[in-house]
Amino acid sequence: MSKSAKNTKGIAFMLLAMAAFAVGDVFIKMAGLFLSSAQIMLVLISSGLVLYAVIAVIRGDTLRDSRAFKSVLLIRYAAEMIGLMGMIMSLTKVPLPIVGAVVQAAPILVAGGAVIFLKEVVSWRRWTSIAMGFVGVLFVIQPGEEGFDYAVMWPILALVAFSVRDLVTRWPPPDMSSASIATFTMASALPFTTAWVFLNGEMFLPPELDWIIIICMVIFGSIGYLFLVSSLRLGNLSAIMPFRYSRIVFLLVLGILMFGEIPSFSMLIGSALIVASGIYIIWRERVITSRLSQNSKTNAAVKIT
Repeated sequence: MSKSAKNTKGIAFMLLAMAAFAVGDVFIKMAGLFLSSAQIMLVLISSGLVLYAVIAVIRGDTLRDSRAFKSVLLIRYAAEMIGLMGMIMSLTKVPLPIVGAVVQAAPILVAGGAVIFLKEVVSWRRWTSIAMGFVGVLFVIQPGEEGFDYAVMWPILALVAFSVRDLVTRWPPPDMSSASIATFTMASALPFTTAWVFLNGEMFLPPELDWIIIICMVIFGSIGYLFLVSSLRLGNLSAIMPFRYSRIVFLLVLGILMFGEIPSFSMLIGSALIVASGIYIIWRERVITSRLSQNSKTNAAVKIT
């Protein structure tokens, strides 16, 4: 398969992944009508643990690895758990378009974090795009507006936690598979989630619930994960990653159709700024990587001659 065909297929898989995640978000919001956030998280963590463990076993990955307790991985587990909690609380309390726009700003926050914590050197263009992305987030949440809904702090918590997760993901041992890390993450979150349900004085699952919604919530999340992994393994990240922002569009449409959540003009402007900023950061990364590659080839050619 040619590189162009791989990129096209990878883009299609990324779009399918984002659509599946968006539909899964809708079912999480619907599940919030008869389950608490703690119970929803317990369902997702338990099903995720089984799914990722099965994938790891099928791939032949080991689930007995002392490196799973390295400090960088412990930070990643905590960030993933906090991010998931923030995401679930967001979906049950905040309109879908706002959740999608804020959480999808993670690459922008990661770019800023890389400058501060990883000492990466960036140009004024990158700083401008980062600032534009944060302005977009402010347009979406409108913190200075009268009647500001403090529930919007939940997607911000998810944004920060997922950004920390993405930053520290650079440091785990390269030979540890994604399935193994995901399994360890779910296993570490399970005791916390179980305790959360117990301390709330709730049953793990109430006797009367809509199993169709529960099953669809799990299935669409799993489908999204599988398409996402397939997408990232197929083509060039610089070609595929901009399409992760399609989740904002999917959530925007689903929010209108399913819950009558009509976005405001400022929210649309903010979403556009976030998407534009994120795509520009990805494009600049591609340009810089291409230049470094060309320079290394040129230097190698000079040494040979």
